[in-house]
This record gives sequence, C-alpha cells and structure tokens, in this order.
Amino acid sequence: MAVLNKLCRLMPLAMVVAAPWGLWAQTPAEMAAILARLDKLERENHELSAEVKALRARLDGEPVETAADGSNGGSAAADSAEAAPAHDAPAAAPQPLEDKMAIAQQRIEELNQTKVEASEHFPIRLTGMALFNAYSNSKQGGGLEYPVTAANTAAASAGATFRQTIIGLDFRGPGTFLGGTVHGNVYMDLFGTGIGLRMRTGEIEVQWQSRSIMFGVEKPIFNPREPSSLAQMGVSPLTGTGNLWLWLPQARVEQDFRFGQSSGLRAQMGVIATREVGPYAGTNFTGTVEAVRPGLEGRYELFHNLDDSRHLEFAAGFHTSVTHAGGQSIDSNLVSLDWGFNPLRRVEFTGAFYSGQNVAPLGEGYQQGFGFRYREAYAVHSRGGWGQLTFHLLPRLDLHVFSGQQNDDADDLTSGRIARNLLYGGNLYFRLAPNVLLGWEATQLRTVYLGQGVRINNHYDLALAYLF
Repeated sequence: MAVLNKLCRLMPLAMVVAAPWGLWAQTPAEMAAILARLDKLERENHELSAEVKALRARLDGEPVETAADGSNGGSAAADSAEAAPAHDAPAAAPQPLEDKMAIAQQRIEELNQTKVEASEHFPIRLTGMALFNAYSNSKQGGGLEYPVTAANTAAASAGATFRQTIIGLDFRGPGTFLGGTVHGNVYMDLFGTGIGLRMRTGEIEVQWQSRSIMFGVEKPIFNPREPSSLAQMGVSPLTGTGNLWLWLPQARVEQDFRFGQSSGLRAQMGVIATREVGPYAGTNFTGTVEAVRPGLEGRYELFHNLDDSRHLEFAAGFHTSVTHAGGQSIDSNLVSLDWGFNPLRRVEFTGAFYSGQNVAPLGEGYQQGFGFRYREAYAVHSRGGWGQLTFHLLPRLDLHVFSGQQNDDADDLTSGRIARNLLYGGNLYFRLAPNVLLGWEATQLRTVYLGQGVRINNHYDLALAYLF
C-alpha cells in the first residue's frame, strides 16, 4: 500500500517532466489543451491518493477524516453509495492508475503526430487518388484512351495509363469576419501534355451557418452533379452525351432556407467566365473569337430528408452569356433540371437534363456551339441529359448503371456533323480496403453523323484506385 501511495504522489511530477519531450512541436493552442488535460489528470491522482489513505485508515481501525475542501471526495462518494437505497445505481469503481497512465500517454502521442501545416499554422490535408487504368477500345475509337465520340476511323486500340491520377490540397482556416469560417481546396492531375501537373478545380469559400461565398474554378453552377466512373476522370464522365462539365472560373453566393427540420431550399447565384470556341468546322468564317466571356448562372434546389439515410433533391437552373465572334454576337442560353434521391436505402437515382443553344463553351465535347450561314452567325440548338442508377449490392460492392444522350438540331448543322451522341453502360466498384477501389466498366458509344450513318465504339476499362 505504501508503494502505491508513493506512486500516486510522484505521478504528477513524472508527467510534468516527461510531457515537454512529446509536446516540443505543438502550437500554443495545442499546448494549452494538453496542460489542461494534465491538470485534470493531476486532480484525479490526488483523489485516488485520498481514497488510498482512507482505505488504509479503515484497515487500521482509525477514524476517517473528511477534508473541508473535498479532497477526500472519493471516500465520501463511497460512503454515500453504501448508504444509498437498493434501487439506486452503485458508484463506479475507481479506474486503475496503470489505465490512467496508458490513456494519458496515448492522448499525448495522438496530439504529437506530424501534421502538414501552412505558414500561418493552420492544417492542410493532402488528398486525392492514385489511379491506374487498363483499357481497350473497339473499332472507331479514334486512337484515344476514352473517346467522347465514335470516330470515322476504324482502328482499335488498347493500353494502360496512370495519367488520370488526382492530387489535391484541402484546408480549413480559422474564423473570419462575422463569424464565418474559411475552407478551400486545389485539385490537379497528370492528364495534361508532357509530364507536368494540370489544374482541375479549386475554390476558396467563406461559410456561415446558412450562407456562403465561393471564388474558384468549378463545374457550371447550374450542373454540379456527376456520374460515377473510374474510367473517365481526365474529362468528366458522359462528356458529349448530356453532361456539360467544363471547369470554369466563377464567383458564387449560396443561401439556405429551412422549412422545418427536414426540408429546405438552397439558392445559388453567380457569375462565370466561359471558355469560348470557334464555330464548328465547315462554316464560312473569317475573323476572331473572344476566348473568354462573362456569364450569369443560377440554381435553386428543393431538398427533403426522408430519414437519416434517404433524401430527395430536385433543382432547376439557368445559364446566359453572349459569344463574340467575327464582330457578331451569338446568345448562349439554356435551362436545366437535376435530381438525386434514394427511395430505398440501397438504391439511388441521379441525373440531369438541359435544353438551350450555343452550349459548346460549357463542355459539349465536340464544339458545335454556333455556325455561319451567308456570313451571318447563328446558334446551334441543343438538348441532352443523363441518368444513373446506383445499387449498393453489398457493403463493399456497388453497381452503377448509366446512360446519356445529346441531340443537336439537324437544321442548324451541315452534312457530316454530329446530330446525336448516345452512351450507355455500367461499372462495378469493389472496395478491397477502406481506401482501395477496384473498378470494371463497359460502355457503348453510338454517334450519328448527319447524312453518314452511325458509328459505334465499345470501351472496356479495369481500374485500380488508391484514395489518400
């Protein structure tokens, strides 16, 4: 008993002496938190010491003294538990000293882990996906890894690539004005020319309880959803078959309105910088095209949570901008709908639809935004959309079945241009480990050339992804 009593007295001193060696690299805020925990541990050790003294006094037949400051609180608690009625819960047994020491050491080691830290001492998280793809294309693939249209050329192709690997940095800063918090990220990949990194998306966002302001490069505001695919990451899945995806510079304001605990409206409005392309091939055009034009976009989403794991989301959006080419103005206007809901816990349905004109600056995939007829510019009318069913078959196995299509008005096109582009297929994701995915995908692409018939490409892809 004497040995245990000495250990209780020496424990606070030992912890104080040993702690600085594990805490040398901590920030002032982390140091304050650790010291507070050590103070709490020291108080608990004092209480344990008092309990040992009281127990020894009882064994020796001596009266138990109760300190006025509550230092013998452990003994008093034991006496109260003995005197309590039988239906009251018994007092918890004191935690062994060895267990307390082990817990304290574990907490110190957790706080002393090495972190990626910015110059302003807020944490930055390295994130992304190392992605390996082995692929095979049937005839009319055009020699590309993943074609977005079936080409007129008849050569089949196969190969493997690591170019779709994604590297990102994610950070959360301290509080800012009016109680908001700052969040941001930057994502790059290896899909550019050469061996350099290519910028994908990035944002800096200030968030409050029900509103936010974002500046960055992202998908169009009116079309934020994506199909699921490990085969097509260099460009968004279903590019050219209903998914308008170009990553565009933008500034966006978002406001949430709640209708009770489980329903609400999410309103988004912002300005973007479009990425303009010239008229489609075969038109009579002489002049220049302004490469970047401002645009206005909005999206308004109604959402309802059926329970903790089931939800319903439905949104309407719009885009408007003006293309300047050859001294003329060509309007780019469209409206959109997108949705996402899971009526059953293991089934989800997502998708999007759009209709408008001159959509090439937003990611059409084959640059048929406008043309020239008798030296007069006109917009190509277009409509398209995609849908995806997700089945969570097993805890580690997901099945995605999807299809998308884009139709451009044949009256706005010359012979040989693409009037319709359709893709359908599916993929399986198997989670080998919490951060390792094995994916297999098969799709068929059917491209209708005006006056020239249909071209078909079958694509098969085996992917291995390591998430970090």
